[in-house]
Amino acid sequence: MKARTFGRHARESLKSLGRNSWMTFASTSAVTVTLLLVGAFIVIMMNLNQLANNIENDVEIKVVADPAADEAAVKELEEKVRSTNGVLEVVYSSRDDELNKMIESFGEELSLYKQSNPLGDALYVKAKEPQKTAAIAKKIDTYDYTYEVVYGEGKVEKLFNVLNNSRNVGVVLILALLFTAMFLISNTIRITIVARKREIEIMKLVGATNSFVRVPFLLEGIWLGVLGAIIPMIVISIAYYNLHVYWAPRLQGELFQLLDTTPFIFQLNGLLLFMGVFIGAWGSFMSVRKFLRV
Repeated sequence: MKARTFGRHARESLKSLGRNSWMTFASTSAVTVTLLLVGAFIVIMMNLNQLANNIENDVEIKVVADPAADEAAVKELEEKVRSTNGVLEVVYSSRDDELNKMIESFGEELSLYKQSNPLGDALYVKAKEPQKTAAIAKKIDTYDYTYEVVYGEGKVEKLFNVLNNSRNVGVVLILALLFTAMFLISNTIRITIVARKREIEIMKLVGATNSFVRVPFLLEGIWLGVLGAIIPMIVISIAYYNLHVYWAPRLQGELFQLLDTTPFIFQLNGLLLFMGVFIGAWGSFMSVRKFLRV
């Protein structure tokens, strides 16, 4: 298609939006309301996913060395754990450090054990993939000089199942909401095009090609999508920025952290704009198709 012809189509599509102002308002409102709901739901789901990731990354394995093992044996165990496939990080904690932690947690009465520390050295292990924590823990448990391996057996597996199921449910809900939005918006745009059925028939009768008829309506759908995405982008950006300013300092140090406003807001706005354009173009394309056979 020539640039001149495309420019004409673009001008005509914009003029058509003005001539059919009420239908334009109806279609744009449908896109706006739907994208507001979708955008708000994406904000919630992405922050919940951030919480799930933080919980997963907080899971670690505590490997307690045999209290009778000497320094060389513990060093050998540490090297073996570090070389285990799937291990991301290993932090060594001496038996004295472990006793100090217990004293802090349970009181000064335990300081009596400083004279004869019954605890063993410990290694705190994190997996590259938190989902493989149980498998790595079971493998480490087979190593020499290992006294005990603690990782929340049973509870960790249930936790990961809950998190995975929550993610899957969130994805399904977002997809269902998007398909519902596409159906509602395409029907709204369809009403707009039905009202101009005679215009399409006349264009076809005077020899206009399918693409010549389709392009202006396709551009109209894109304009409707862009117009409908502007308000959700502004509202969600302002709302999330203020939410982040208020809550981020109060959640400092907590497990739940809000996603940073940048680049999250820009990514979300780009996604909303893309969805608006796609839904508008798709709705126009599907709606005008049946009127091209005259």
